[in-house]
Amino acid sequence: MKHIFIFISLGLLVSSCGARRKASSKPAPSKVEVTINKSSNPKPSKNTPVTNTALEYIDYYKTISINEMRLYGIPASITLAQGILESGSGKARLARLANNHFGIKCHDWTGPRVYHDDDKAQECFRKYKDPSESFRDHSEFLANRKRYAALFELKIDDYKGWAKGLRKAGYATDPKYPKKLISLIERYELYKYDTKLKKSRSKKEPSSSAQKIRYTVKKGDTLYSISKAYNTTVEALKKQNNLRSTALKIGQKLTIYSN
Repeated sequence: MKHIFIFISLGLLVSSCGARRKASSKPAPSKVEVTINKSSNPKPSKNTPVTNTALEYIDYYKTISINEMRLYGIPASITLAQGILESGSGKARLARLANNHFGIKCHDWTGPRVYHDDDKAQECFRKYKDPSESFRDHSEFLANRKRYAALFELKIDDYKGWAKGLRKAGYATDPKYPKKLISLIERYELYKYDTKLKKSRSKKEPSSSAQKIRYTVKKGDTLYSISKAYNTTVEALKKQNNLRSTALKIGQKLTIYSN
């Protein structure tokens, strides 16, 4: 009986050791630390519209693009084509989560931001409350940089010249960028929106009763803020003062016809 008890005890001991060896033979789980930047995964804005096709995108943003054209002189066809191409008709991550339709990076931006893999990992891009802010920033981005000044000398309906000029000025590195924009403009007949500025220009000519004002540019002034203050447009101010871009200097004299 004593021998049997010893045998059983030894068996249990061996079994227990074997079980422990078997368990210990598995590698301990590695501890991985993951840092999550809250701003890199923002929630979609309530102001972000849902557009599933290029036609829906055009229908939603054509009015904004035409308005930007009237204020800044950038063809609506170009703005729409760039928006479709760069935002995937509003479905790309930057458009959905940051209302950024033109891939404008932070640079000197001090507002909200989102991080997104582009040329490099987790690059900083501007985030807007509303898509219309993205369109306005796009207009100012082109209008306020000297390298794009030559574009504003083109006719408003010269979308081919604008498409090629954007690539030449360094807006995009893709050699096929102009061809892609032109293809979108012609496929969806976006050029028809450019004619709206031609029709409206005659209405914007100063009337015989318009008040002529000599304005001195102050710190913080932009052509847009001045146009709003005097009930005119950026395009009219540029035309009346022979300006190639919207860049202003403190002390600069402007002629304004206020209706």
